[in-house]
Amino acid sequence: MDEARQGKSFWKAFGPGLLWAGAAIGVSHLVQSTRAGANYGFALVGLVVVALVFKYPAFSFGPRYAAATGTSLLEGYRRRGVWALVVYAVLTLGTMFTIQAAVTVVTAALGVALLGLPAQVGGVSSVVVLSAVLTAICATLLFVGHYRWLDRIVKVVVVVLTVSTLTATALVLPKVDWGSFRLVPPADLLTSGHLLFLAALVGWMPSAFDISIWHSLWTLARRRETGYAPSVRDALVDFKVGYFGTALLAFCFLTLGAGVMFQSGREFPRSAGGFANQIIALYTENLGDWSRPLIGLSALTVMFSTTLTVVDGFPRAIATLVERFRGPEVPDHPSAVNQRVYWAALVALGLGTIVISAFLLTSLKDLVDVATVLSFLTAPVLAVLNHRAMLGAEVPVEHRPRGGMVAYSWAGIVFSLAFALWFAYVFFIL
Repeated sequence: MDEARQGKSFWKAFGPGLLWAGAAIGVSHLVQSTRAGANYGFALVGLVVVALVFKYPAFSFGPRYAAATGTSLLEGYRRRGVWALVVYAVLTLGTMFTIQAAVTVVTAALGVALLGLPAQVGGVSSVVVLSAVLTAICATLLFVGHYRWLDRIVKVVVVVLTVSTLTATALVLPKVDWGSFRLVPPADLLTSGHLLFLAALVGWMPSAFDISIWHSLWTLARRRETGYAPSVRDALVDFKVGYFGTALLAFCFLTLGAGVMFQSGREFPRSAGGFANQIIALYTENLGDWSRPLIGLSALTVMFSTTLTVVDGFPRAIATLVERFRGPEVPDHPSAVNQRVYWAALVALGLGTIVISAFLLTSLKDLVDVATVLSFLTAPVLAVLNHRAMLGAEVPVEHRPRGGMVAYSWAGIVFSLAFALWFAYVFFIL
């Protein structure tokens, strides 16, 4: 295939990778990466790099499996046995509400801060009210435009957040003290006092493994939308654009936290509203009042893209999961999402999000840490399921991972499992 044809085929396949990035660049970046820089400077750079390196294979298997087989990763799970679908269902139901709540509350808190809304509306927290409004807006966009609007909106949002974040980072660089830079975290950080945050940072760096399943579903949705079946090569290039862009922005937010807040003597408030106001105020104080729209735009676009993609991702996965319990998926003929199940799941997710945000609103950090640690602890299971699916007999031999990639995948599984076991030992036994 000549370069012109390769370029055309790539643009037909382009999109799911940015949806992946839109889902990933959210709490893990704005909250966790910024907190890492603010609290530890550049001492955790090595840990972020390790997480990005070792989690790559499991994430890449989502689009790779979908392009190679014409079916989603959930079909790959079904072929391993119904038990695999049950495991995924349990993990999803156990994490989806806290993950959605964490994402939506951060977005709503930023909205309240930027719009200057009162703390309460009719005796109810403005953050809770705006969380409900955001969920309704996302649902409306998905109802009207389905995958087509999701794809187009997120492409625009990801471009805006990338430009605004890179600009903000460039402005902060002159203020950065590089003396804290470490590729290996100091031993005193690897103790129980810091362990919860380290687990939370790794849990969503760059994101939770759930979105590898969503990525496979978005790849098939893009195929239905365009009528073009992407090659494995095109699907992986699309993924790499999202993955490495996400990695770059993770270091941008870590740098922003280190340059603006490290050794400033301040800590982030526990409440969602307090966190949002302080993060915007800190950048404004250090860069000038003119920077408030830039920082606000960067932060809000980061979180809105995540909220929109997560609002679609969980219901899409649940609707597909229900169908896979009923029977197999036909290769190369991706069926449309079961709309009845999709909307039922979305409504349940929205209601659960509002309930959780109302009860845990006073401690944003606790809500985020719970969500990210849950993802961290379930990561080894999903990594194993993705690995087994990618090596399944239904995957054409030429598209299965070979020796080096198989070993790389196992290394990622061992990393996730070892970190989870170490966390459990230190946190629950020592």
